Amino acid sequence: MDDDIASLTALTLIVNPNCRKVHTYYVSITQLTLSLYLMTQCQLKLRHSVTSLAQTFDYIKVAHRRHDPAECFLDRLVLKMIARIAVTYITTTT
Repeated sequence: MDDDIASLTALTLIVNPNCRKVHTYYVSITQLTLSLYLMTQCQLKLRHSVTSLAQTFDYIKVAHRRHDPAECFLDRLVLKMIARIAVTYITTTT
């Protein structure tokens, strides 16, 4: 597990008492979210073009709209985190 994902999961479990209950939708990460996270990380490490990362950012926005805010708590946090990483990279590179 990546340091960012592990830290986010631990922080979520500490701060949000609802996540400590036995509800899988609170503490699960969908395959789509994990794939977007890995795709973003690969693009950053391999120094892909800003255009490529901007396209991934659009995918992240679509996935973020897809998740219900009351459910998929950790999913939404991971999507917000990778969106922020992508925007930071795009704005500092251009």
